[in-house]
Amino acid sequence: MKNNVQLIGYVGKDPELKNFNNNKQMVIFSLATSERFKSADGEFKSDTQWHYIVAWGKTAGYIHQNIKKGNEIAVTGKLRYNTFENKQGIKQTIAEVIVNDLVKITKDKEHHF
Repeated sequence: MKNNVQLIGYVGKDPELKNFNNNKQMVIFSLATSERFKSADGEFKSDTQWHYIVAWGKTAGYIHQNIKKGNEIAVTGKLRYNTFENKQGIKQTIAEVIVNDLVKITKDKEHHF
């Protein structure tokens, strides 16, 4: 069994870089994916899902320097669930995609990292 996620979508906000004491870097950002479908009444509809994306190390540095809000990208990674307490003390769980590979998609060329 393998934990593997592949998404193609648009970056929802500029990636946020975080530096840690042990010289590790992490970047986080949101990614929107959309699907168009025909409903039972014959109308075309769109369903947009938002994904929480996390990258570490050299990949985080690359993303912070080269990926901006609105860019179309392809991401391959693994799904991880992170549980934490919010400011109100309520436990929450979010799904994160931990980046293994990322391709920046543009009209004239692709940038593969």
